[in-house]
Amino acid sequence: MQRRLILTFGVLTGLFAAGYGVMFTLLDDFRDTYGISDGALGAVVAIGFFASFGAQVLFAPLADRGHARRLVYIGMACNVAGLLAMAFGTDLAVLALGRLVMGIGAGVAQPSIRRIVILADPAHLGGNIGRLLASDVAGFAFGPAISAVLVGPFGLAAPFLFIAAATIVCVPLIVNVRVDESSRGDGEQARFAFDLLRSRAYVGALCLGAGVFLMVGTFDALWVLVLDDLRTADWVANLGITLFALPLVLLGPRGGRLSQRIGPFRVATVGLLLGAGFMFSYGQLPSGIAMFAVAMVHSVSDGTTVSASGVAVGMVAPADRQAGAQGLLGGAQTLVGGLSALLAGQLYQHQGRATAYAVCAAAMVALVVIGLWCAKGTGGGRRPSPAAPEPVVARSVTA
Repeated sequence: MQRRLILTFGVLTGLFAAGYGVMFTLLDDFRDTYGISDGALGAVVAIGFFASFGAQVLFAPLADRGHARRLVYIGMACNVAGLLAMAFGTDLAVLALGRLVMGIGAGVAQPSIRRIVILADPAHLGGNIGRLLASDVAGFAFGPAISAVLVGPFGLAAPFLFIAAATIVCVPLIVNVRVDESSRGDGEQARFAFDLLRSRAYVGALCLGAGVFLMVGTFDALWVLVLDDLRTADWVANLGITLFALPLVLLGPRGGRLSQRIGPFRVATVGLLLGAGFMFSYGQLPSGIAMFAVAMVHSVSDGTTVSASGVAVGMVAPADRQAGAQGLLGGAQTLVGGLSALLAGQLYQHQGRATAYAVCAAAMVALVVIGLWCAKGTGGGRRPSPAAPEPVVARSVTA
């Protein structure tokens, strides 16, 4: 039953990501076909992050009060509506609206999905968080493949319509999965998650998670545009996305287990510092092929480490606050991702590639330093008991 639950919600997580993956690979087509500038396309990417931030912070605590499945349905409906807008939009306003609604859908559903998966099998939290990451990345990587197959013969709308239809097909699967909807905290406590910021370990995990999406937002906003401007073949950009995702899919569960075993703060720190080095190098490399080669090494590092911040939050937050804690993490990540996408687009347009990537790398290092300082002396990086379902700072968070 647990395996079926994780598989079902993994597939749904992948579909949320696939819509974004399609949009990501079509940014240069939007620019060339509809005459939208690089900076405006960065804003389209960013608006979805901002919408997801607001949705996760506002709605995630409701999942801790017995509404997890309902929030998943609402998120699916919003995602389908946003995909339809992206499919038929031909100007900046409609595309931005579609991305906005997609962001709301993901923000409403994803914390609920994480709560459902975490509480279904707390002893294997790390591996299961890693599996959700793998599903998310696999869905994102599947997006370019869908685009490559469908856009040529059927047009820009086709991949968005395909993912919308696949999401609708998932509704009966969610209906038939048994979900723990018990409310484990009192209503007042579960209303919002900001009181979790009293825990230094939680704040440290939040900083490390934000560092991941600082990297993601910059990478996503620039990858296709930079390779296109370096006169790299379109197939190289699309293949790069797919191959970048492969280690994350294969290594995500193993990386989650590693984080739970040796400490998520340690794993996240190593991954983010390596990631900062890779991001800096993208601004210095002479060609798209060189960027492609470095990205393949980067992907192995990320595959092993990027689930660590989610594992950290799962370990340090109370069992009755998991959706709120994961929602606040996701909100912080998407806010930072949106800001970084917006900033990266502007920096690239006005200051150039080297500056855009260097700023991202420096900010990532700063977040690592802040996160480690917050977690110092809290026990946030210690090795957990593999069978313990309770988080290590549950009492201090709710004091």
